Amino acid sequence: MRSDFSRSAAAFISAVMFISTFSCASTVSRDEPENSQTEPDTTIQTAVTEAAEAPSEESTTASTTENVTENTTKSSNGKKGNIYDVKGKLLVTNSEDGTRRVYSDDYAVSTANLVTSMSDGYDKTFEDILAGGDNGQSVQLTIDADVQNAVYQYMQSMNLVGSVVAMRSDGSLLAQVSYPSYDPRTVEKQDYDEELAWGKCGNKAFQNFEPGSCFKIMSEVIADKHGVYSLYDEGEWKFDGISIVNWDHDTNGSYPMERSLSSAFVNSSNIFFAKAFDQIGKDAVLADLDDIFHFVTPIDCDFGEIHNNVEIYCEDDLRRTAFGQSYVLTCPIFLAALGREAVLGDMVKPFVIKSITSPTDVNSQVAEGSKPNEVIASIPQDYRQNLLNGMSGVASGLGVYVPQGYELYTKTGTAETWENDFLYITGCVKAQNDSGNKDYGDYSNYDGSYIIVMQVRNPAEHGYSFASHSAPLYQGVVNAIVGN
Repeated sequence: MRSDFSRSAAAFISAVMFISTFSCASTVSRDEPENSQTEPDTTIQTAVTEAAEAPSEESTTASTTENVTENTTKSSNGKKGNIYDVKGKLLVTNSEDGTRRVYSDDYAVSTANLVTSMSDGYDKTFEDILAGGDNGQSVQLTIDADVQNAVYQYMQSMNLVGSVVAMRSDGSLLAQVSYPSYDPRTVEKQDYDEELAWGKCGNKAFQNFEPGSCFKIMSEVIADKHGVYSLYDEGEWKFDGISIVNWDHDTNGSYPMERSLSSAFVNSSNIFFAKAFDQIGKDAVLADLDDIFHFVTPIDCDFGEIHNNVEIYCEDDLRRTAFGQSYVLTCPIFLAALGREAVLGDMVKPFVIKSITSPTDVNSQVAEGSKPNEVIASIPQDYRQNLLNGMSGVASGLGVYVPQGYELYTKTGTAETWENDFLYITGCVKAQNDSGNKDYGDYSNYDGSYIIVMQVRNPAEHGYSFASHSAPLYQGVVNAIVGN
């Protein structure tokens, strides 16, 4: 995972690129509106929260949670410890002469953009921990390398360019897969490489882009909280010479209609939520986004900070924010945390450090890992059931099947980004007995829920126009994760 510096730089670069292509006036004809080219109306400009300023080089190492022992004393011989997966399988170690890092033959490709220093991964992020003590210390991750492999191989077989994040209900990351990747055993120079960190083989799960209608998970709760249960929906809403449209505006003969909140969520109405945010107002929307969903304030995870972005320069920005466009940026890891909150009620902090161990024995624990089930935001009890009903309705329409003993809740999102259309499915394969507060120990007998976010960055190659079309791909991802 990239360091705080790189993460912040990414957010800043993303925001600059985004601002250069978007304005408060665009006429659109798709599910998720296109960005337009004119400048924002600065007469009512309100920058809500911008991409965080990049910290100094002295503070580039990602912080760990309070339960992780920080040891900034470098080992006297310059050695670094190993990196293991949740089952104790070796992922990264040292060469015999100590001059190079060596990667597991079995997991090298699927974990390359997650663990290597070239990709600004965990080997760099956790460098102070790995180099601590007399002979270094090892880090055991919550990642299951076999699940990581299974998802990567599926993505490769289907040419699914993008990312998949799988999180357990306690916040631990089970898998974090980006396709395509590369073979780190063939890279001679093992220092940071810009192309491997940010190019087509980079870690897409931690990169910020527009989330599209997955943002409506938050919009639904905010509308419910403010009593917006029914609005006029004409399929195409024209105002100030521009318009917002619904994905089915030219095929649904029922327009205009009086739309319910439930129907707006299940059928993904852009107009309903745009009008709802317009009615609720900027200040209340922003306060709720942060108070209920921790969307504005950065989330300090053990692998680095999650920096979302939301800026409102005019009324049109506020309306488009409601369906995850305009100046809204987030990453698949946050969407996993959001999916967990949507279904289980509380957002817990994502984490990846299971434990700190001795340099050569993964079973010899030196310090505890990050704290599981650390609640950082909650949906008020009164607004949980309507959201659950909506996500169950979306899941029913996708036709994705889960094993007996589980229930599926989802939200789809079609996002128009500065690169091309991205498709998202944010879902939770909920174990029927999962209350959301169990301690799973070493995860060897994990029986909780799986929060699974799939991001497809090459929908045109699959013939997909909307996120719902990608349900067959999501089925394969679910099979690879829940079946392992």
